[in-house]
Amino acid sequence: MAQSLLKTEQLNNFIDGKWVETNESAAVVNPANGETIVNVPLSDDGSVNTAVEAAKKAQKEWALVPAPQRAEVLLKVGQMMKERKERLSQLLTMENGKVLEEARGEVQEGIDMAFYMAGEGRRLFGHTTPAELPNKFSMSQRFPVGVVGIITPWNFPIAIATWKSFPAIVAGNAVIWKPATETPIMAYELAKIFEEAGLPKGVLNVVYGKGSSVGDAMVNHDDIRVISFTGSNDTGRHIASECGKQLKKVSLEMGGKNAVIVMDDADLDLAVEGIIWSAYGTSGQRCTAASRVIVHEDVKERLEERLLVEIEKLTIGDGLDEANKVGPIINKAGLEKIQKYTQIGREEGASMIAGGYVLDEGDYRKGHYFAPTLFTDCTPDMRISQEEIFGPVISLIPVKSFEEAIEVNNGVTFGLSSSIFTTDANRIFKAQRDLDTGIVYVNAGTTGAEIHLPFGGTKGTGNGHRDSGVQALDVFTEWKAVYVDYSGKLQRAQIDTE
Repeated sequence: MAQSLLKTEQLNNFIDGKWVETNESAAVVNPANGETIVNVPLSDDGSVNTAVEAAKKAQKEWALVPAPQRAEVLLKVGQMMKERKERLSQLLTMENGKVLEEARGEVQEGIDMAFYMAGEGRRLFGHTTPAELPNKFSMSQRFPVGVVGIITPWNFPIAIATWKSFPAIVAGNAVIWKPATETPIMAYELAKIFEEAGLPKGVLNVVYGKGSSVGDAMVNHDDIRVISFTGSNDTGRHIASECGKQLKKVSLEMGGKNAVIVMDDADLDLAVEGIIWSAYGTSGQRCTAASRVIVHEDVKERLEERLLVEIEKLTIGDGLDEANKVGPIINKAGLEKIQKYTQIGREEGASMIAGGYVLDEGDYRKGHYFAPTLFTDCTPDMRISQEEIFGPVISLIPVKSFEEAIEVNNGVTFGLSSSIFTTDANRIFKAQRDLDTGIVYVNAGTTGAEIHLPFGGTKGTGNGHRDSGVQALDVFTEWKAVYVDYSGKLQRAQIDTE
């Protein structure tokens, strides 16, 4: 099925509008069944250098194209993605493992982003403001930074790339994109779509390879003036350090230890539905996944009972089978990390009442599957309550009050997403104010961000920038202040105003 959808056995870099072969490659494996789908290049810094030279040349011309015309390319891209949505979704499921329903949602997110950012081609608003001197005009404008580098993860191989590349391109930049080697097919498909949509050669370049080669070469290249990265905290900190030495702009979106708060007045059926979706969707491999449930002690037992019932109903397997609701873990390393944390949870004294084991028999034998897991009677300071696991594991933490719930939620090093289930309007408004996360949901789970609002978090989750929404433009543009004096004489600000 993979070859009939993909029609190639070897991917190539996309540089200066050409598909460029490389010497080394690695197999891309379907995590559901262990089958090789395609081979992905393992490039070196030479490929990055070639791509940057092409991007520099292309960007100078692309920046002079009126922004509404740049936007027309994104409109075409969005339309083509819409027409190819089902095929893209199936390919995404094969390389990533997430169930087809979720893959369709991710592709739709890319479609939405194309149409949204195309709209910014007729905005890209600056500001005009009264000057303090007579016969003088003052304004601010956005200008492209130049060549930008985007480094994207495997868990959302097309959505996150559109969050970064679409605003960069509509703002007049050229892009060097390093996708994750685990999920390179979406980059190949999106590059083909851009090519067919008429994007000038060199404006988008895809260079496949490892972070230690391609990623580091991008971070340290003098002519790449922005790095936008989504991934692990360790890698993000390394990138921030290197970019800081070069005074290079960097946008980081990293981990999360997100919590659903369930208060004593919550609609428990709704809360359970939100928890199951947030914790076990994408097998817990989302930066916004709910890995903590902070529950009022008065409803703890009832919530546990309902969660156990719903966990038993979850169907696990190949995401291309629409009967399945939970797909595989991306690879063996991910599986081993989850196993390690379930052992840590036991050693810390948490009570594991569901899951906690690898599924490796029968149809599961060739893939990477982990049973949806639930720990209860956890304390806020346990490692399973503090550290990102990136798998289908919930730590249920009982609390005595709303105030304690807020304190526990905020007592981690991350600050991406949070959720509260309550019918008390006063609690809702206090939670919006006091939850120390970049995203807050009320009576919904911790996932489901929409592309027209900023995406990102506080504390260890990032460095203050945001993907998505108009705020994404701030990463890929520089502000320029412009003063036009038509008085016919030299006027000195702050001096001649007296």
